[in-house]
Amino acid sequence: MEKNNTAYTRRKMLGALGLTLAAGLPVGAAPVAKRGSDGPVYPTTAAMQQDKKLAAGSIVQTAGYYEAGDGGAAVYQVVEKGGLALQNGLSAVLLAGTSVNYKMFGAVGDGKNDDGVQIKAAHEFANEHNIPVVNPGGEFWLKQTNAIPVYTNVYLGNTVFHIDEQYNTKANARFEIKSRLKPVKVEVDKELLLKVLKPGVKTIPELAPYANCLVFAADDKDRIGLRSGERFSGQSWAREDFFYVEEHGRIIGDLAWEFKNFTSLMAYPCEQAYLVVEGGSFLLSGNSPGTFKGTKYDGYWRGGFTVSRSRTIIREQWVGLEKGAADVALNPRGGFYSFSRVFDVTLQDVRLLPWEQDREGKERDVPAGTYGITCNRTLKARFCRVTAEGGPVHWGVFGTNLNKQFIIDSCSLNRVDVHFHCWHLHIKDSQIGYRGVTVTGGGDLFIENTTIWSRNFISFRRDFGAKWDGAIYIRNCRYMPAVAGDTAVLEFVPADFTYNYPIGYGRTIRVEGLTVDYHAVPASTGVCWLMRTAAFSKMKSGERLFFPHAVSFRDVVVEGRSKGVRLVEVAAPQGYRQPLKGGPGEPNASLVFENIQLEQEGARHLLLNAAPARQPEDEYALSPEIRVVNCHHFSAELAGTAGLRVERSQVGALKADLQGELSLADCRLKPVGKAGETAFYKLSASAGAAFTNCTVHAPVVDGVPKPSLVDNYGFIRLNKALRFNHLNTRLGQEVLKDVKLLPRFVRMLASHHELEGENV
Repeated sequence: MEKNNTAYTRRKMLGALGLTLAAGLPVGAAPVAKRGSDGPVYPTTAAMQQDKKLAAGSIVQTAGYYEAGDGGAAVYQVVEKGGLALQNGLSAVLLAGTSVNYKMFGAVGDGKNDDGVQIKAAHEFANEHNIPVVNPGGEFWLKQTNAIPVYTNVYLGNTVFHIDEQYNTKANARFEIKSRLKPVKVEVDKELLLKVLKPGVKTIPELAPYANCLVFAADDKDRIGLRSGERFSGQSWAREDFFYVEEHGRIIGDLAWEFKNFTSLMAYPCEQAYLVVEGGSFLLSGNSPGTFKGTKYDGYWRGGFTVSRSRTIIREQWVGLEKGAADVALNPRGGFYSFSRVFDVTLQDVRLLPWEQDREGKERDVPAGTYGITCNRTLKARFCRVTAEGGPVHWGVFGTNLNKQFIIDSCSLNRVDVHFHCWHLHIKDSQIGYRGVTVTGGGDLFIENTTIWSRNFISFRRDFGAKWDGAIYIRNCRYMPAVAGDTAVLEFVPADFTYNYPIGYGRTIRVEGLTVDYHAVPASTGVCWLMRTAAFSKMKSGERLFFPHAVSFRDVVVEGRSKGVRLVEVAAPQGYRQPLKGGPGEPNASLVFENIQLEQEGARHLLLNAAPARQPEDEYALSPEIRVVNCHHFSAELAGTAGLRVERSQVGALKADLQGELSLADCRLKPVGKAGETAFYKLSASAGAAFTNCTVHAPVVDGVPKPSLVDNYGFIRLNKALRFNHLNTRLGQEVLKDVKLLPRFVRMLASHHELEGENV
């Protein structure tokens, strides 16, 4: 050979680089030719291209792309045309081995070249031959290239990507993980499907032909989820549901809606194997394009990965800013990771960024939500050991709509958010930061072994009705209020607005083992409600809200300050619409509060505000049975159709005008107030009131016991009268020290029935 074309001897090159010809076996559509036993090996592709003696059909190898050992070693076949141009007019076509890497396609990694061009070529080749991209290291710069198609597994190891965000676009992400399968229209009897497609259905045999498909049903003419707020005027969603079809038409993904019609019914076939993208670090320049004036902006810009292939796993990646770079983007981003219309996807062991939004100075604010992760129409999306934290300047890392079986596991995130329609959300063993958990939807909402540092533990989104149509379970969690003002564990505060779907505060709520930790704001004097609800139960449109039929809060303690919590205020219970009938003595809801550390000194912890002149809407109006156990300093104001039982608690001020029963057992009645307060108890119960093993203490006024005010309690006047049912009622020592009780009055304290005369 000529000197400038010299091919290394086969034995010398393979010995130096460990290169094996087995990796060069042709696959798929690659040309096939027999090789001699000692084909040439070139140090670089340039050296191969300069060899004028290569003949068509020859198999040749390179030890690198630009230089020997640079990682671009490859096996080629000489053909007439279609590959790298050779000096003799022929071409060298890369042969598909067991994998490819970016250096094999000429990626430079010098900070000047747009390596995206070569990276895209590598993935296109891998896709064509159905082989993985294995690129264990190196640094590459992505500039103007985007829409890099990914159809096969990718292993990136310690590869570093420098992404110049000034070239972000609205249309395409940098990497696009796609399905090879195309959606198809579901061909089934429409009327039949309308009859069976409804909540609770688990099998639809007529859909059996669409097994292993994600099916979407929508009625674009039936608009729901109208969004409240001036800036969202006119926004709404089609009534839409989706589910995965298993064998014999078995449905995965509980249905939320019934339909009157369909305008679209599509099936998206799911792959039969998982695609894995693993490894890599992504350093971003922070200067995503776009400008805005006031509240107008150019739209959402893309970067990172879009995923439209079911059964995709992305793991072991790191996303951050270039050293010395800052996030200066003025327009929102649509998620470095963006998932859409997919089933069974996972983001695992990833560090990424929430983006800045609320910067100092309004001219630098981003006028809309800007996200590190977006999800739309996903079923069974899992996020495991994902870290994305930030401070008050950052927007929530999540921006999602229409997600079902949404799982957050062992993550540290600055927000978990579903705007419209989450169905089944499970958060466990995680930490959620300043932006909190903001959701709306239904199904099962589980939060366990999780710390949330935010204004509220859960904020149910007001703009979509603050609704949850399902069960809420919170267990062994820590809530760290991030503000010194008023807060809530569960905040349900919809606007008086027509949302076009049922609005309510969950069907059941169960909270067990919650610590409210004020160490971050120890000077806070704000009120913390376990539940905060709207001041109305019936909207101006006539729509009635629903209230949970079973609520229980147990073992709630406060740390970091002495001031405890309040329970709930239920405004206008007559207006709620419950699934079951109720009335005096027939409760259709239960509220249980047990072992709760309550706020002291004058607080009203439980409010049931039924206007005396307003009658229940009908027999389905809210009629709760309320049970309070081991909650000291308990005070309440209750009016309406309800029953109240208080056990093993210290009872402060209690005003109850109930169409139902009132019972106090093993309680200490010891109100605390200020000078001028005299009406500590005002009790009325249509089904009777009973005191069992209770002790009546003198009120404490401005820190001093006032035994003389016991006669103002309304149900007792010492030695004169005793109202209601009593069994073993006792008086505190501070009451007894200055009065000698009459035997008749003592007997009444020991046992007295309301049908007996109340006067001594």
